[in-house]
Amino acid sequence: MIDMASFSLSQLLPPSLIQNEENQVMAEALTEMFKVIYQASEKLDPKEPIPEHLLDIIATEEHVDFYDPSLTVDQKRQLIENSFFFHKRKGTPAAVEELIQIVFGEGKVVEWFEYEGQPGYFKVVTTNRAVTNELAEQFIRALDSVKRKSAWLEKVEITQVEQMNLYVGSILHTGDKINLRQVT
Repeated sequence: MIDMASFSLSQLLPPSLIQNEENQVMAEALTEMFKVIYQASEKLDPKEPIPEHLLDIIATEEHVDFYDPSLTVDQKRQLIENSFFFHKRKGTPAAVEELIQIVFGEGKVVEWFEYEGQPGYFKVVTTNRAVTNELAEQFIRALDSVKRKSAWLEKVEITQVEQMNLYVGSILHTGDKINLRQVT
């Protein structure tokens, strides 16, 4: 295996090309360019998180269908990591649910037959308390990049479950009713 740190393109040239000084100089110049590219590519180690300043560029290269620069760094990284998944499963409820997980943090797709809706419609249900109207609108824009074109979003349902104490009190009174009248 070639060690790119000590690599020289002139080592690979056949003897007929090495004899020409112009070819040797060109090979050395290209070697220096390859070394710069190699050093820059080391920053993109797949085991390491993508540097923040490269996220927008990599999103373009990975053809992330929905990508908004206003998303959080964590959401951008997840969209880039899942871009292959989205392309592979585009048009399925699984792709929509994965997008829900990234944008909302939690939620699920409920198909029309599960809630007695109109055929072809679905709704998204999330219990994330941090979901705002702005985030829901952003999700709706993102949804068009992964949902089936024949499926229609009916609504984004944000449900909240509150933990509350419930106090119940009752009273029971038994007795007879006595009417007193004064006789005159």
